[in-house]
Amino acid sequence: MIGIVTFLLLGRPVPSMGADPVEVVVSGVEDEARTNVQEALVLPLGMVREGKVDRLWLERFARQAPDKVRTALQPFGYYNARVETSLQAASRGRFRLLVNVSPGAPVRITALDVAVTGAGAGEGGLKDLVDTFPLEKGDILLQHPYDQAKGGLKSAAEELGYLDAKFTAHEIRIDPTRTSARIRLVMDTGERYFFDGARIEGAPDYPDRFLRRYLSFKSGEPFSYSRLGQTQLNFNNSERFKEIMVTPLREEVRDHAIPVSVQLKQNYRRSLRPGIGYGTDTGGRFSLRYRDLNMLQRGHEYFANLFISQRLQGFASGYVIPDADDIRSSTSLQLNLQREITTYTSRLVALELDKNRSFGKGELGTAYIRIQREGFTIGSQNSSSRLVLPGIRFTKDHYGDRVRPEKGFRYFFDLRGTHQLIGSDVGLVQFIAEGSNLMPLPWRLSLHTRAKVGFTLLNDPMADLPASLRFFAGGDQSVRGYSYKSLGPRDATGQVVGGKHLLVGSVELERALFKDWGVSLFYDAGNAFNTFTSVKIYRGAGIGLHYYTRVGALNLSVARQLGVDTPAFHIHFTVGIEL
Repeated sequence: MIGIVTFLLLGRPVPSMGADPVEVVVSGVEDEARTNVQEALVLPLGMVREGKVDRLWLERFARQAPDKVRTALQPFGYYNARVETSLQAASRGRFRLLVNVSPGAPVRITALDVAVTGAGAGEGGLKDLVDTFPLEKGDILLQHPYDQAKGGLKSAAEELGYLDAKFTAHEIRIDPTRTSARIRLVMDTGERYFFDGARIEGAPDYPDRFLRRYLSFKSGEPFSYSRLGQTQLNFNNSERFKEIMVTPLREEVRDHAIPVSVQLKQNYRRSLRPGIGYGTDTGGRFSLRYRDLNMLQRGHEYFANLFISQRLQGFASGYVIPDADDIRSSTSLQLNLQREITTYTSRLVALELDKNRSFGKGELGTAYIRIQREGFTIGSQNSSSRLVLPGIRFTKDHYGDRVRPEKGFRYFFDLRGTHQLIGSDVGLVQFIAEGSNLMPLPWRLSLHTRAKVGFTLLNDPMADLPASLRFFAGGDQSVRGYSYKSLGPRDATGQVVGGKHLLVGSVELERALFKDWGVSLFYDAGNAFNTFTSVKIYRGAGIGLHYYTRVGALNLSVARQLGVDTPAFHIHFTVGIEL
């Protein structure tokens, strides 16, 4: 078993390839300099054909090798290198090119003059780049840091609106002895450019004010290509347009003010998308999603989702009014009808009014009020509840790739409460927090951790908590090794009835395999409970297999219960595809 896991995590050996007819052996230099020399001595295409080498061409290449090596060493400060080469016949039809390098003393910087002139000379960002220039007097002359800093200085000037920035001096003078160098780098920023508004064309069905929400710049602000790129991304992410072209009109510049043209082609406003999937928590599932992205020709959104699975059936419908200025903020009204058959049976009708506000990229806060009516059967209890539930939610997430992220994080908070005075059957305060973090590790490994906690305070300890507000543990996204919502406090008949509090955590180590596969080892722990003095933690561990596609991931996990008298294995499988 250990051997199998090691094979999966560390990968399989790569089969050896047949030897090339020419072997190039480099000695005398190490690390990046050696790598650059080896790349300079890669044989030209056509020298070796059908496993045979052109001898005359190879001898000419060997004579040119010293110049190639000396040029390859210069970016690392070696301008006095001595190179000796010899070509040997190793066996019939095979040769060895020996390259012995004596790099000599590296060239060091004896004078450094980096300056910014022009209208942007006083810009703090440019001054910081000059002050933190990566090369100093006495350093070895390294070409890559110099080129990188030079390009970064010009890019920073252009990002600040100095589009005519240019280097009036950019020279490296190496003395005749090739032991010292003088650097002079001077950039003139020129005048600063500004945005001069935007002309938006090609979307007559949308109000002009609605379209201008997607602009990431305002007239009079310093010109920036990154803001143009963000504008393009904003329009693209709206899903309302199938063609977007954002172009600065440099030919129409007046007094360093640049107008911008935004050319759009509208997408279909209405869409209907079915989806299918399976999960051990829900069983087989089918969904149907309808959207209209331009209600009343004001850019409002209407959506309706139908969800049918073995354990959960529901219908959700909502109307979203975008914020007048912020593309990530909105006001929405949602209606939810839901029937769930798991550890309990619940029938729920809810109407929720949300005010969503963006606090930055990936950050969304919501103030809401929810009115719901729920009938439920849990254990031997058959009851109903009425709630008027105000609350606040906050979510922050940052993942580079939604399908198969390499790193990222997400956390979520929900604080809600109610009282009999505002029309509810029960008075309570409930807090829920979730967090997950994905950390890349060497050898194509990644560490995924997640946790969820919940806490409920009732003003009447004897009051019945509705099933939808109780906590349960167990399942694909909770404690694997146990069935969905099978963990929690039990009633007198031994049936799970859920608890007031929750504590669940997981650690998973995944090894990427090939392009779209992964294998993991995981450990889960947690439970739902009513009092902190009687917390029993259930644990599970196992191995998972993952296949990632652009339309959804397939996850198969085999988990074993830990710390129980008769541990059992449980298979968890999830797949979801939107058609």
